[in-house]
Amino acid sequence: MINNILANVEKKMKAVSEGLKQELSTLRTGRASPALVEHIKVDYAGVPTPLNQLASIAVPEARLIVIQPWDPGSLHSIEQAILKSDLGLNPVNDGRVIRLSIPPLSEERRKELTKIVHKRLEERRVAVRNLRRDALEDLKKAEKNKEISQDESRRIQDQLQKLTDLYIGVAEKIAQDKEKELLEV
Repeated sequence: MINNILANVEKKMKAVSEGLKQELSTLRTGRASPALVEHIKVDYAGVPTPLNQLASIAVPEARLIVIQPWDPGSLHSIEQAILKSDLGLNPVNDGRVIRLSIPPLSEERRKELTKIVHKRLEERRVAVRNLRRDALEDLKKAEKNKEISQDESRRIQDQLQKLTDLYIGVAEKIAQDKEKELLEV
């Protein structure tokens, strides 16, 4: 049971740090990447659908994203979804494809994006700490029900703290790398 608690918590903490990595990949760094737009939800036939399920997304140049919908009727919906997103990009619709030109980032926009990175990092830190708290509650219940001894509980709490520190460190490293990438000129 105790090993299940630790394994389960570790799996969830790993998912939190992987989620941060995926979330930060959607932040614009001045280089074109399909990850910038593939998460955008498009209202397609009344259903919010991720853009990558409605169109092919290509990066023919370092600062250009080309979105070619499989259904030409969805062009307008895709264009509107991009305009509503927080990317700050203006789509150019030629009737068949949508082109997104990625301008170089201004110093002000870089600082805004850095703040967003810090905010998302703090959200992930809180998530990891909440997982630790939930696992500690499970441990205390097990100890109260005489399923484990106090010594074993203390040992597991130490392991849990090490896991927490590890995954918070992983999240901080991911955020630090993204911040470094954002601040490159």
